[in-house]
Amino acid sequence: MFHPKTTVQPFPVALCGHTLKYEIECICKLFIPATKFAFLYETDKLPEDAHEGAVLILSHGSDSQTQFCVDVKYGGQEKTAKEYHTDCDEVVDKAKCEYIFSRMLYRLLEEITNLHPAWGLLTGIRPVKKVQPLLAQGLNEAEICRRLEDLYWIQPEKVKLAYDTAMVQKPLLAQTPPHGISLYVSIPFCPTRCSYCSFVSHSVEQAQKLIPEYLNRLCDELIIWSKLIRELELTVDTIYFGGGTPTSLTPEQLERILSVIECYFDLSQLREYCVEAGRPDTITAEKLAVLKQFHVDRISVNPQTMQDHVLKAIGRNHTKSQTIKAFEMARKAGFHNINMDLIAGLPSDTPEGFHDTLDQIMALDPDSITVHALTLKRAANLFAEGKKQLKNPVEEMMRESIQRLPAHGYLPYYMYRQKNTIDNQENVGYAHTGKESLYNILIMDESQSIFGAGCGASTKIVEPCGRITRIHNYKFPYEYIRQFDQLMEKKQQIREIYSKYRG
Repeated sequence: MFHPKTTVQPFPVALCGHTLKYEIECICKLFIPATKFAFLYETDKLPEDAHEGAVLILSHGSDSQTQFCVDVKYGGQEKTAKEYHTDCDEVVDKAKCEYIFSRMLYRLLEEITNLHPAWGLLTGIRPVKKVQPLLAQGLNEAEICRRLEDLYWIQPEKVKLAYDTAMVQKPLLAQTPPHGISLYVSIPFCPTRCSYCSFVSHSVEQAQKLIPEYLNRLCDELIIWSKLIRELELTVDTIYFGGGTPTSLTPEQLERILSVIECYFDLSQLREYCVEAGRPDTITAEKLAVLKQFHVDRISVNPQTMQDHVLKAIGRNHTKSQTIKAFEMARKAGFHNINMDLIAGLPSDTPEGFHDTLDQIMALDPDSITVHALTLKRAANLFAEGKKQLKNPVEEMMRESIQRLPAHGYLPYYMYRQKNTIDNQENVGYAHTGKESLYNILIMDESQSIFGAGCGASTKIVEPCGRITRIHNYKFPYEYIRQFDQLMEKKQQIREIYSKYRG
């Protein structure tokens, strides 16, 4: 496989006659990863000192013909393509213009690099949402797969993965209550920060002084949410504790938050109560007992890998033995819905190591297994080593999980994709039938409002017409604590949205 050479300067992209930057940048990232791009507007040529770059020109003729011209210089090669279309205008036909440019740029970069991204032109976060409308039209599997392959040049294996996921989701989404909401609770603390992580998480050791006041404010916000939910006559459908690592807290601290939820929220219609226990080195019998006491019915025990040398390389202070002990402890405590997260492509891991990890995890027989492809996030320590990761065997590892997990009774039930994922891969949740995470499905489907509590949490209001409004909490714990009152004023915006569309 050809791997593009690194460049010190940003890769320049000139846009002339249009401002269609987003999809064009996404296509560039497929073939030129771990690279910064500099966008130039209203110029039909690259800077004089640029040895590499792309120029995309949209121009209109007098005969209703629109010319699309793409020129790419990269890896010592230069290729050009031109197409003519009738009555194409960026303002009126933005999606069509983006598609034409993306298709042309994709083909040129594919020829230059000899790379063939598995998801083709599809750059969106939610591939399953491309399948659902076709299911609604009554198309069968063969028709849906053929249409998506033709339109986006997706490889058959990935199209089938999206189709299978949509089919698992379909009956579960049909059971969603009409006035239901999900509640997300953010615990932004971890024992240490992993090299691949960009989440707003602070180590317990560094943030110990912040935790008591943070929990005070979090409980205050939860009480405010409970009053608003009653006022708007909404139903709490699922609850999800994320972060961070919620089990970084002590048993007493966990009990305090869970007590507030039990006291102030009507949980009689709750379908799922999930806590990301996460790091095996934070899981104790006492914490599991607290979670069980408050009717938490789904947890995660996340090893990421079962290779001890890989755990050490990514900054995790636990071993595979601790993972097995934590899992067995959770089973003994009475948890019958346990998820385990894995990451394909971690530094120093190999296809053989990932194969062994799958063997060990399937031997434990968790109820669900989530497989993430390594993503080079800018805020993660690993991003600085981005160029070194370009030969990462992520694709081979993901292919193995796609083949082996369904064969062992784990069906794909939710999927999403992220920017800067190595080899343009995806994240997939697999589960035994009846053990799927409803929250994960709902957040990807964007069909239910989610109320977020805590720092870094976002609230997503989904109106019946499909319009979505996002309201973000402050990113860091100290901001959340200091500016709590201003943050709570944003709750009025939620009242206004519900009042407006109900009226």
